[in-house]
Amino acid sequence: MTAVAIPGSKSITARALFLAAAADGVTTLVRPLRSDDTEGFAEGLVRLGYRVGRTPDAWQVDGRPQGPSATEADVYCRDGATTARFLPTLVAAGHGTYRFDASPQMRRRPLLPLTRALRDLGVDLRHEEAEGHHPLTVRAAGVEGGEVVLDAGQSSQYLTALLLLGPLTRTGLRIRVTDLVSVPYVEITIAMMRAFGVEVERDGDVFVVPPGGYRATTYAIEPDASTSSYFFAAAAVTPGGEVTVPGLGAGALQGDLGFVDVLRRMGAEVSVGPDATTVRGTGELRGLTVNMRDISDTMPTLAAIAPFASGPVRIEDVANTRVKECDRLEACAENLRRLGVEVSTGPDWIEIRPGVASGNGNGNGNAAEIKSYGDHRIVMSFAVTGLRVLGISFDDPGCVRKTFPGFHEAFAGLRGRLL
Repeated sequence: MTAVAIPGSKSITARALFLAAAADGVTTLVRPLRSDDTEGFAEGLVRLGYRVGRTPDAWQVDGRPQGPSATEADVYCRDGATTARFLPTLVAAGHGTYRFDASPQMRRRPLLPLTRALRDLGVDLRHEEAEGHHPLTVRAAGVEGGEVVLDAGQSSQYLTALLLLGPLTRTGLRIRVTDLVSVPYVEITIAMMRAFGVEVERDGDVFVVPPGGYRATTYAIEPDASTSSYFFAAAAVTPGGEVTVPGLGAGALQGDLGFVDVLRRMGAEVSVGPDATTVRGTGELRGLTVNMRDISDTMPTLAAIAPFASGPVRIEDVANTRVKECDRLEACAENLRRLGVEVSTGPDWIEIRPGVASGNGNGNGNAAEIKSYGDHRIVMSFAVTGLRVLGISFDDPGCVRKTFPGFHEAFAGLRGRLL
């Protein structure tokens, strides 16, 4: 058995930082992810006047239910979508003037559905340049609450931001959602709010959040399931290869653990225990058609191993991956074509035919430089392809620092144990 230590979940760490900042008291976050995104979130909180104490194994946050202690601040959100969407929502419940900007990559990513919802709730939020994009300024005076309609068809983070805001409003929130992707991420949010003392009610497309604030707690961050997908995929494409991720089992919050069910359908052996998950390669990968709407962050992982399947792999209902760090559908298609693979794409789907040393495991194939588009998930996904195709390189290997600064070293160590 090859056990792999995966860093903490980015999604959970970001939510935990928001909750800790909003809670009444001091919260300790155990084993948080330390990466460019989460460090950027923590530094954003510090600029807003929150105290964040950081050690290698735990972070402590002094919560301020009344909002930031700084009445003016300029926050740079880097590449972090959670930072860029959650922090402007957090400060809306306070009192002051707060400006937010982000990297060119993050400036291109959409924000308008959340912006509209916050404005409907009476928040004075203004975009300085392109409407619905950073930079923006929030002139905060607290949020009364009430009912709001939200389109979360591009990103579930819009709904998560409003859910997290709900207990900080004076009367609570009633959120009606007209469209929603990545439902498991919303379930993470609701479970974590419960751990901080708030119960969210859901009736179909309506979410009801009571006022009253959060209570501080000690919260342990589980390993990142999206990051784990690369290591599970590595086992699946290696006959007899086996990878176990401790700390990520049947009780995991993250829906992206469902990626192992896709690997099981393709022929890998999968065991999900109470406290760990194991994937073993059988030497067989079958083609399939799969809807990945709810686990779309793992779409590139599947695309990167699809050429090794015995039949076509078709991934459907992933239109939202076009507005991530890059257009991931086209990024995967272009890089696969560079490797000589036949690929077709549509508005919300990609179909990949077998190719690139399919089934022989001898490392032959059409080596190429992978174009990363600055997207950590493209690099980490095609690192798995590199287990079967010699000579793969990346134009920007360092972009993995966004979520896993030590990825290349960890993956090289796994490669040595699998091959």
